[in-house]
Amino acid sequence: MNRLAIALAATLIAASAVPAAAQNVSQINRVRGGANCPGCNLFQGDFSGMEVRGLNLAGARLRQADLSLTVMNRTRFSRADMRDVEAYGGVFSGSNFAGADLTNASFVGAYLDGAVLSGARLSGTNLSGAQLGRAVGLTQGQLNQACGDEATVLPSGLRIPAC
Repeated sequence: MNRLAIALAATLIAASAVPAAAQNVSQINRVRGGANCPGCNLFQGDFSGMEVRGLNLAGARLRQADLSLTVMNRTRFSRADMRDVEAYGGVFSGSNFAGADLTNASFVGAYLDGAVLSGARLSGTNLSGAQLGRAVGLTQGQLNQACGDEATVLPSGLRIPAC
């Protein structure tokens, strides 16, 4: 092989190593500005401290996003990829998480009263200190996959394993 062929092969190998689904900065900025963005790629977006309501982020890729101390009441997160999200102290009253993947997410101290959690995946989700007393569609099977503490507030009859 000559040097040109080797250089071309190395370039092709390096290009194929780039993640195909890296974050979309323009879509992240749109959401930061308060725009709806269903199905958007918001991977690792920093939305901490935002105060918006009623956004449509259904089916969005929010994996590893920072939602710490956000106020996102009545936001649609249905079917969203929210694995590894950090949502410490977030306020999500009446938000829709139906069918969302919240695997290994942290909702420590989050306010989720009235949130819809039907079919949401909660495997490894930390709900310590979270307020879920009026959450809708939450099942014991979901909670068995998550963890919380004595400060976690759940609908009557449900319990959560300790973290």
